[in-house]
Amino acid sequence: MSENVVHLHKHTNPAPVDTAPTVLTVVPDAPPARPVPLWVRSGRAVKTAVTHERTKSAGRAVVRHGLYTFNGGRIAARRAWDGRTGSRYERMIRAAEAAGNLEAAEEWEERLQRFRAARHHRRMDLLHSPVDAAKGVAVGAGMSVGVLVALGVVLAISTGQAGDVITPLAATIDFIALLIRIVQVVWGPAVTIGPFLALLALWSVGRKQHAAPQWALPANMRSGEGEPITPSIVVKALRDLGVPALARAIKEMGDAGASMLGPITIAGCGVEVDVTLPSGVSTNEVQAKRRKLAENLTRHEHEVFITIPQAARTVRLWIADSGALDEPIGPSPLVTDETMTADYKKGKAPWGQDLRGDAAALSLYQRHLLITGLSNQGKTVALRSLALWLALDKSVQFLMGDLKGVGDWAMFDGLATTLIQGPTDEHVIQVTEMVESAVDEMNRRIQAPPGTTFPPLIVLVDEAQVAFMCPAKDEDKRPYGGSKANSRYFMAVRKIHNQGRAVNVLMWQGTQDPTNENLPKLVREGAHTRASLALGTESQARMALGDKAVDGGAAPNLLRPGLDRGTLVVASDGITIPAGQSSITVRTHYIDDAAATAITDRAKALRDGVTTLHAIDRGEERDPLADIAAVIGDAPRVRTKDVLARLATRTPGAYGEWSFIDLKRVLDDAGAEPYKSDGVMVVSRDRVTRALANRNSEGSASAE
Repeated sequence: MSENVVHLHKHTNPAPVDTAPTVLTVVPDAPPARPVPLWVRSGRAVKTAVTHERTKSAGRAVVRHGLYTFNGGRIAARRAWDGRTGSRYERMIRAAEAAGNLEAAEEWEERLQRFRAARHHRRMDLLHSPVDAAKGVAVGAGMSVGVLVALGVVLAISTGQAGDVITPLAATIDFIALLIRIVQVVWGPAVTIGPFLALLALWSVGRKQHAAPQWALPANMRSGEGEPITPSIVVKALRDLGVPALARAIKEMGDAGASMLGPITIAGCGVEVDVTLPSGVSTNEVQAKRRKLAENLTRHEHEVFITIPQAARTVRLWIADSGALDEPIGPSPLVTDETMTADYKKGKAPWGQDLRGDAAALSLYQRHLLITGLSNQGKTVALRSLALWLALDKSVQFLMGDLKGVGDWAMFDGLATTLIQGPTDEHVIQVTEMVESAVDEMNRRIQAPPGTTFPPLIVLVDEAQVAFMCPAKDEDKRPYGGSKANSRYFMAVRKIHNQGRAVNVLMWQGTQDPTNENLPKLVREGAHTRASLALGTESQARMALGDKAVDGGAAPNLLRPGLDRGTLVVASDGITIPAGQSSITVRTHYIDDAAATAITDRAKALRDGVTTLHAIDRGEERDPLADIAAVIGDAPRVRTKDVLARLATRTPGAYGEWSFIDLKRVLDDAGAEPYKSDGVMVVSRDRVTRALANRNSEGSASAE
């Protein structure tokens, strides 16, 4: 304490002597600002300069371009060494042996022997080449001098001057001297600039190969977005997939895994490559890591597809060009080609494009069809485009039920024999009775004499899940919906699946969000062609396409809802599927309502006229003559067998058992007898219309 007091008095001025008391107020002052040392300011400036983005960019540029040159030299040296020696062949031999492919190893060994023999031949030629070159120069020079002298003699004779004999030879000597002078002038700068040109060439090689660390590359190169697919990129992506056995096998291979890859081929808007996996690695291990593989390839998950070809222990990778799948495909040929017609038996419907960019066409001949997917993914448009193509075959008949009822199928009015539109239980009842009438028609065809041919009858129900989920019951307490043995819609569909194909009665259904409740197992497995748009889960994908297709790589659950609208995964023998695969992905053409209406107008022009029924007859008393007039429509005449078929399709309960005799009896009684035209029996529209008019007028007169 005393030390502090003494210290205080030593540094305080003594107060003046005064008898009056003095009051002191102590005000603490802020400590004076101490100047920052120069070395601290210099350090901060240096730190700021080092961490500035411009400095970082400049540093990365120096490192990048320096390594471009250095690594470009390494790449050029390796290429030169591979070209002059057999090291490339030796690497491929070791890789083939490591993969257990002895045939490939023998083939590469033969190539190595041929390379060595050719190299030995070239070296032996070099021993004799100086002598041969000297002889060639001497002979060539002698011949050249002789030619020049002869030319000079001709020139001297022509001019009469003896000195012109050596004029060509002198001109040649002067020209050679000029070339020597040019070389002397250029040689010095060339020697000076040559090393710089060589460095520039090495830098160019390194730059093309991106031979620098990722951190030193520009931002657009570091991202790798959309970079071309090369063998090294594929192998690196597989190595970093997180499969230990695969990573170890790649490291142990003499060629660093290149032998696993087949040729990388251009396939539509992407590339395709087969990868033979090493022993101990299963294909499902790679399939399960699709997202990671896509990211390793600098692609999005939806841009990489993994399928299983026939070859054992092999996966087939299809890798899209970055962003290519987000681009729309072209319009449908149905829209662009107004002369197109269809052939149900031999033709194929133009549906869209596969991932390779090739046209995807589907055969509809004797194949039941099921299309499913989440709501608003393009199911109705995909289903409707098939019906639009088939409508251009005038022999095809349609029974249609649209249980959405918003007009998606309205353009088939006047084309389909029956068209029921609406989502209510009453509409489900009508659709169920429509399908049951098709069952009656199927049974009638089955009982026909052997060899009888029948026109195709397509029974199409869109939003079929509404029918399966319908709680309504008939007067016998039988449910219309459900999947029990007494469910009317379910059993009608099952009967057509079981026997309809043989007599060209086919069932087409479109449904949403498949589950066991709204799409029973027996119904979905009865379809020959199964297609699915985007789905939510793998279990739904298995319901839509079956276990075999999903186990083979089909993955509609990996499609992007909304973004991949109209993209289908198809499992069918009616479409060309690459060998070894169980499904194919198709990007369907979009046909809007206006274009669809134009196509149906063309289809209607091919036919004699169809009167569309919008409700199912339920056994009311029929007027045969009026029904005949209705099925004839606007055509001037219709063959009797076509009239019978239309009557049976429209009202099978009343006319399913009719024969030509029944039809002739009604027409004869009405005075509208059928007659022969071009050797076939036909019914005249005018005769039937006149008979109806006469009957109605007679009825009115009698009533009066």
